[in-house]
Amino acid sequence: MNPMKTFALSARSLPLDDSWDVIVAGGGPAGCTAAAAAAREGARTLLFEQTGCLGGMGTSGLLNQWMSFTDWNRMIIRGLGERVFEACRAGIPHAPKGDCQPIDTELLKRVYDELVTRHGAEIRFNTFVAGVETDGAGGVAALLVAGKAGLQAFRAGVYIDCTGDGDLAAWAGAEAHRGDPRTGELMPTTLCFTLGNVDPYAYQHGPPLWPTVVEQIVGSGRYTADIPDRFLVPVVVGPGLIGCNAGHQWDVDSADPRSVSRALLQGRRTAKAFRDALAEFHPRAFANSHLVATAAALGVRESRRIIGDYVLTVDDYYARRGFPDEICRNAYCIDIHPSKAEHADELDGRTRNDTARYAPLKPGETHGIPYRCLTPRGIRNLLVAGRCISCERPVQGAVRIMPICLAMGEAAGLAAALAVRGDGDVHAVDTRRLCRRLVEEGGFLPDADTGGV
Repeated sequence: MNPMKTFALSARSLPLDDSWDVIVAGGGPAGCTAAAAAAREGARTLLFEQTGCLGGMGTSGLLNQWMSFTDWNRMIIRGLGERVFEACRAGIPHAPKGDCQPIDTELLKRVYDELVTRHGAEIRFNTFVAGVETDGAGGVAALLVAGKAGLQAFRAGVYIDCTGDGDLAAWAGAEAHRGDPRTGELMPTTLCFTLGNVDPYAYQHGPPLWPTVVEQIVGSGRYTADIPDRFLVPVVVGPGLIGCNAGHQWDVDSADPRSVSRALLQGRRTAKAFRDALAEFHPRAFANSHLVATAAALGVRESRRIIGDYVLTVDDYYARRGFPDEICRNAYCIDIHPSKAEHADELDGRTRNDTARYAPLKPGETHGIPYRCLTPRGIRNLLVAGRCISCERPVQGAVRIMPICLAMGEAAGLAAALAVRGDGDVHAVDTRRLCRRLVEEGGFLPDADTGGV
């Protein structure tokens, strides 16, 4: 690869829109609840989304099901997150009632549209946040965005980074960790896809796809070029429609467009190979199946972890620790997908996946996530929410799922609105007031210091 060259831009001015109190970058689950919560508090709120719909992995990513909103005894993701979940569940009457619900992607798009706009937040679709201008005093001065209107600058009192990769925070100079602290390796990505015209009766009453059918596929050796491992999570998402979270791509850096492009190309080959392999090894259900769609967005599990005022640890997870400034609770397991070396061992009959090292929490057990994990160290007016929050790597494997992102986003949006009423310093937010408002809006915060509600 040629060394990076530089190109000097001619001196010019960009159009500047400084009419906003809060700007949110990224319209995934965290970005949606962040924008909704900030607008609900009266802040003039703008949300940038690089695709044509909100929802991230649940929509553009074709992820086939929600992970649990409960601690397996009670609902712990409440507030705006619970509203999203209940709206989705009500729209899929055929789905069995339980903790993990299938996702109707078109329904979810409309749910997020209504959630974000009902309190007056504005959305700009098909708009990339392309850069950050800092003020030289530890703050973000403006965002540079690119779209059909060309390059523009936008300014707000507080910014919320819901890009998943922590792009804004990194561009603003925040410290971040990436991947395995020993090797730097990141969890593999997945490109989800949907198969249609599947025979429902044969699917329901035939052999299970995992592990029985997928073991036969991998064992045959005929599809190894495009189906490199045994990862397959199928879910019925509609009549004769199976959503598949399947296949891994290793060595993918989601902050590198070339790397993501290679993964998307491979993912589409993997999806086609799965359709063909399932038709061969489970013909009663899949002989007439059709590859309906592959996701527009790559499923990224891990990238940057922004270093905040507090780093959530594995000890916190297992101590079921609560915090006076906690903004939500989590009960999901530490879910770390296998590295390339672990995958090779698996093919040789040995298993040493990192997830096996970490026992899940028991039903009814939860741990808190403090507000300080959302405040990048040394940056005055920027918050992060989503999978890039400040935590140790194993904990990131537990808090990266969409329900937790919904809860973190609501807290970030509310905190941003509170900070705007002051001097914009997100580190100086009154966390008692923040937690009190979250509880007033239905949040589950048993260990937070709300000062009484």
